[in-house]
Amino acid sequence: MKKMLIAIAVFAFTGGSAQDSIHIPDLISAAKIFDLSYTQKELDTMYSGVMENFENYRLMHKTHLDNSVPMSMWQNPVLPGMHFLSKQEPIDWNIPSNINLPKNKQDLAYYSVLELASLIKNKKISSVELTRFFIDRLKKYSDTLQCLISYTESIAIEQARQADAEIAKGKYRGPLQGIPYGLKDLFAVKGTRTTWGAAPYKDQVIDVDAYVYARLKEAGAVLVAKFTMGALAMGDYWFGGRTKNPWNLNNGSSGSSAGSASATVAGLVPFAIGTETWGSITSPSGVCGATGLRPTFGSISRSGAMTLSWSLDKVGPICRSAEDAAIVFSAIHGTDGKDQSAVNMPFNYKTQTGLRGKKIAYAKNYFDKITDTSRNEWKVLDQYRKLGVDLIPVNFPDSGVYAFNIMDVVISAECAAAFDEFTRMGIDDQMTRQGKNDWPNSFRVSRLMPAVEYVNANRHRYLLMQKVNELMQKYDAVICPNFGGNQSAITNLTGHPVIVFPTGFNKTKTPTSITLVGKLYDEATIISIAKAYQQSTNWNKLHPAMFQ
Repeated sequence: MKKMLIAIAVFAFTGGSAQDSIHIPDLISAAKIFDLSYTQKELDTMYSGVMENFENYRLMHKTHLDNSVPMSMWQNPVLPGMHFLSKQEPIDWNIPSNINLPKNKQDLAYYSVLELASLIKNKKISSVELTRFFIDRLKKYSDTLQCLISYTESIAIEQARQADAEIAKGKYRGPLQGIPYGLKDLFAVKGTRTTWGAAPYKDQVIDVDAYVYARLKEAGAVLVAKFTMGALAMGDYWFGGRTKNPWNLNNGSSGSSAGSASATVAGLVPFAIGTETWGSITSPSGVCGATGLRPTFGSISRSGAMTLSWSLDKVGPICRSAEDAAIVFSAIHGTDGKDQSAVNMPFNYKTQTGLRGKKIAYAKNYFDKITDTSRNEWKVLDQYRKLGVDLIPVNFPDSGVYAFNIMDVVISAECAAAFDEFTRMGIDDQMTRQGKNDWPNSFRVSRLMPAVEYVNANRHRYLLMQKVNELMQKYDAVICPNFGGNQSAITNLTGHPVIVFPTGFNKTKTPTSITLVGKLYDEATIISIAKAYQQSTNWNKLHPAMFQ
């Protein structure tokens, strides 16, 4: 295969004849990689067609494709016969009126969104004051956590002043008005760098405003920073270092929404926005002790965001409580029509809804793998039982259904396509990490994946969607451990929403967490179930001592 690749390179860069550079023995070598074999007659017949394709590839490579150019194929998590509510009902957030400023000003760092909203709405603090408070915390702690790409201070002060002016005139937009927040640095904002966490793009400026930023701006929220992400949305290593876990600075914060989770848990912002292709909201949220909502695929437009995988990328909030996640999701869900996978679906969240009448299951096949019954995963089940829930044991579709790694095929092909020129033009050599499991090598390997296998993997994905929906239609939520089994890969492929939230600490004194899987477009229910747990425990209210 090396001979074939060298031949292709010589042909592409010297302008030589394809017939002089690729020979039938090369096709035999290539076929082995694709688990195929051909007779000599088949090879002789194929040869001219392979060369015609090769010439076509060369022509295609002469035309630049920006990362923002989508495919003409669109993933849809909805199966035939499914029906969903279409009417958005008003949400009463019940902003409390009796919230006061703390004696120790630093305690503001861990106020909930509704508590901060109460202070601002009732003019006990201005948005400008609150914004400067969080910017000061960012300047004090962001280097320690290595969680910051850039401040957006001038944007923040302008937006905060606007919020104060509107409130003074009696114009109140809602609970996010005047509230500071941060964005994962794959969302474009005019006038700012959008580095994608990667050295080749560290000075990149994209002159558009991402949909999510536009929606938060409309809600009156105040952008104070753009946070680190694993390079090209992998892990917690970015071009400037490694983002830290605020509970233990010797550990990374996981990725790829590394800075968003780390900064939120450390009280550097009330909330942040992340994205997930496979684990990039849920993993850092779980590791750092945040509450992360990965919504249904297509619930939020991705326009203005870096593409990694068209059929898998999702946007979601990283917060300190389920209620905060509901407030943020309410502001950003929907579409601007620029992302063909995104839809406008209602989010009919009820602030007073409890667990009464909820049908909740737990993934027995995953829990049975946790033989230590003192682990916090089992304590979560006990807590829900104490709250009156009759938990139902089920087998989450996995072994037999997920018999091979569908995710690896789908994500590899789409990511390599999204960064095609990155590989072909040698930009990948500028990446700070070049290991076997890092993107540069992964993209190179993926170039040898047949299109037929990618298509068939997605057909298997469709069968998986049917199996998971067959289970989920029976329950309001299924509780799953965060680690062990293939739940994360499966639900990312099927597009089901999940919420991850803290449940205590392990023996190393870092957070543990749990996952609730919900029905398509039913974020409201899993948020309310998570909220009930958080109201009966204090795990999401604990904060790392270093950042008090």
